[in-house]
Amino acid sequence: MASDAFDPADHLDDALLERIRSRAATHDRENTFPHDDLDDLRSAGYLAALVPTELGGRGLTLAQMALLQQRLAGAAPATALAVNMHLVWTGVAKVASDRGVDALRFVQEGAVAGEVFAFGISEAGNDLVLFGSDTEASPRQDGGYTFTGTKIFTSLAPAWTQLGVHGLDTTSADGPQIVFAFVPRTEEHDGRINTSDDWDTLGMRATQSRTTRLDGALAPADRVVRRLAPGPSPDPMVFGIFSVFEILLASVYTGIARRAIDVAIETAAARTSKRTGRSYAQDPDIRWRVADMALAYDALPPQITALAHDVDTLVDHGARWFALLAGLKHRAVTSAKDIVGEAMLVAGGASYFSGSELSRLARDVQAGLFHPSDPESAHSALATAWLGPLED
Repeated sequence: MASDAFDPADHLDDALLERIRSRAATHDRENTFPHDDLDDLRSAGYLAALVPTELGGRGLTLAQMALLQQRLAGAAPATALAVNMHLVWTGVAKVASDRGVDALRFVQEGAVAGEVFAFGISEAGNDLVLFGSDTEASPRQDGGYTFTGTKIFTSLAPAWTQLGVHGLDTTSADGPQIVFAFVPRTEEHDGRINTSDDWDTLGMRATQSRTTRLDGALAPADRVVRRLAPGPSPDPMVFGIFSVFEILLASVYTGIARRAIDVAIETAAARTSKRTGRSYAQDPDIRWRVADMALAYDALPPQITALAHDVDTLVDHGARWFALLAGLKHRAVTSAKDIVGEAMLVAGGASYFSGSELSRLARDVQAGLFHPSDPESAHSALATAWLGPLED
């Protein structure tokens, strides 16, 4: 499918978006998971959008998926962020397959069948993220692994059917090795997975990204997808996770930024100045703020499209890849935060009330600071890329 013929509305139509938008405030207020949103998106084929057509998916590129996630985030940021974590795994399957690694075909087939894949990587205090783990991965004679440890920010907690995790194998002869694998929800029934009902946050409340405790959770041999030495790696699996995660995260926060601008403009046009008798859209100060928001926003979608296209077409940025991807995510999040703040000033004091959509966006956008790559690691990656590594 040629990118110049791609119309996001063909894959995420206005009627579906409005249904999802109409539920967002309730899920935020009641701190509930958007099961209806997920069901609608699954029925629309959204969960398999990145799966090749020959396997029953839509065969979309990462660049096209990024556009759709911007569109979805404009309707319901938390729904978009939750679904993002499933899309990361289907995206990793695509990136790896494009590079000759077919170990995640079961993810593609599962997504077509309606399975929901969640991202069980984050651990409290583990700033190594993909490159290390405090979770114990214990090998079994049959080739499977058991995992014991605690994962945080596990989005889709009430709905996932397969949890992608990583852990550290220190007992095998070639250890230590970082092991990536998938554990099924049935392990919860047997008490080897425990999900806490602890998600009560400032924003992104509908993601229900609860803490997940693994107590010998079993990943069968055919769900152990990679064993790698700890530390940075050019491995297609690691590259796939990092690239898809950062690009789709940037897309969600860019979608929030666009929605904030749209709401601000609608509000300004509907308000009349007592001083001038004219619409606030004619006020020079308001127009300056809107222009400032647009200047920041207009830089984001082309960057996302360009880097996603480079992933899709196997462009080799070498050692610069991680800096480029971390920088993209960082710029999208910080720009979105600034844009939402400006939008609230344009909309006026009504945006300060909790029932305002802008108030909800202002809370949701804060979550971007806590996703990898955080500001510290992004700056470290960029400093190394431009200045070279720190001296010993």
